[in-house]
Amino acid sequence: MKNSPLRVGVVGVGYLGAIHARIYKRLPNVVLVGVFDTDRTVAGDVAQEVECRVFDTQEEMFDAIDAVSIVVPTSLHRVVAEPFLERGVPVLLEKPVAHTLEDSEAIVASAQKSSTLLQIGHLERFNAGIVRLAAELKNPRFLEVHRLGQFVARATDVDVVTDLMIHDIDIVLSLVPSELRYVSAVGTCVITDHVDIANARLEFSNGAIANVTASRISAKKFRRMRIFADSAYLALNFEDQQIDIARPGETAGPDGFAPIITDSIAVEHRPPLDAELADFVACVMEKREPVVSGEDGLKALRVAHEVRKRIDESLEIKS
Repeated sequence: MKNSPLRVGVVGVGYLGAIHARIYKRLPNVVLVGVFDTDRTVAGDVAQEVECRVFDTQEEMFDAIDAVSIVVPTSLHRVVAEPFLERGVPVLLEKPVAHTLEDSEAIVASAQKSSTLLQIGHLERFNAGIVRLAAELKNPRFLEVHRLGQFVARATDVDVVTDLMIHDIDIVLSLVPSELRYVSAVGTCVITDHVDIANARLEFSNGAIANVTASRISAKKFRRMRIFADSAYLALNFEDQQIDIARPGETAGPDGFAPIITDSIAVEHRPPLDAELADFVACVMEKREPVVSGEDGLKALRVAHEVRKRIDESLEIKS
């Protein structure tokens, strides 16, 4: 497979799925064979744009492709993903793994049973700023994350925890080398029938603490991550991809403390989704484990469900 192009398909070509198709079209060593969507008109429009085939059913894809992106509504993840995994077709599945833990566990089990690659689309792991931050980080002690966005009438069938906060839950779990010990959370509905703003506190066995806030009803976009680690403070501005670092110098001054040395790192930007899909292709061709495995996605979803449980409990107390 290393010497021949990877044949890829996309199931679900709405807003995000269409972007998957466009990226695959321009990736080297990849042939976008075709797309499938229950809306034949949408599928036809995307196929015409990227010059590929329209499949009449997802079953037609099984023998025609080497890997697939699945970008369908979360409630359909299991019914769409399992048949591909059972047939040994590597899957990139958009986050979250599924709507329920039961379905998520079944999807991961299918991948394990068939020894098939399953990558979950937590694309922030491929954010260049996060990649560089992780390389600079040693033993994080306190993490503060804000992901605030303006309201858009999309993904309103789920809450902000599953829609947005889960990205940062996944990042925090990947950065802290310890088991999660306790979760507390609060949140409320403002515009939709689901929780629109939430705050969670994650406490780890090694003493690390993460304070994570997510909102989809803010006046303007604001995305920051601040980390206090052993002998260092690091702050990432997601918008301009700049990392600010403060560390004590090597030599103590007259007061017995080393002066604080500050530095800024400008990270070269690359669209995270481009990096994610390119890495998925590389994982399939090189037969290596993905950056975000099915188990990673399941772990993040379990924490997200625990956050929702704590929020529901807090709302019951208030009422």
